[in-house]
Amino acid sequence: MPQARSTAARARLLAAANELFYAEGVQSVGIGRVIAHAGVAKATLYSAFGSKDGLVRAYLQARHAATAERMSHELEARYDTPKERLVGAFEVQGLSFTEPGFRGCAFISASADAPPGGVVEQAAQDYRTWLHELFFDLAQQAGAKDEPVPTAGTGRRRYKLPRPRRASLAPRIT
Repeated sequence: MPQARSTAARARLLAAANELFYAEGVQSVGIGRVIAHAGVAKATLYSAFGSKDGLVRAYLQARHAATAERMSHELEARYDTPKERLVGAFEVQGLSFTEPGFRGCAFISASADAPPGGVVEQAAQDYRTWLHELFFDLAQQAGAKDEPVPTAGTGRRRYKLPRPRRASLAPRIT
């Protein structure tokens, strides 16, 4: 029974953090507000997450996991071909833009006021890497042949994709 209570309290803390951090910002919401909103003791936060940074990490990881799960599910359910899935990824992302309470990208918002080198920066980098890999994989499945090319000094990769063939509207003059 104590394990179930602990799991439920952890879930309440994460739900409270998700609601408050997303609406107001990671840096502007103190742990006291999260604890009060979740209806748990301060010791519960520390036993479940270790610190506010641990809670922030878990919040961002949960948002990342939910986004990845939704993307995977929607691409499989809605689109039949690799090319449709590549274009469909933009449509799936757009679905969240119409949801009530949408306030933009949680990773950009959290990064805007977070100190460099912390858990927010790492979680945001993990999310960006996932996005790059998602689009690279979708592009390859859709027929792109080129490998990623490192961009000097930035730690980022750029992708060279084949240009679509255009049919000329004007008659060919020979």
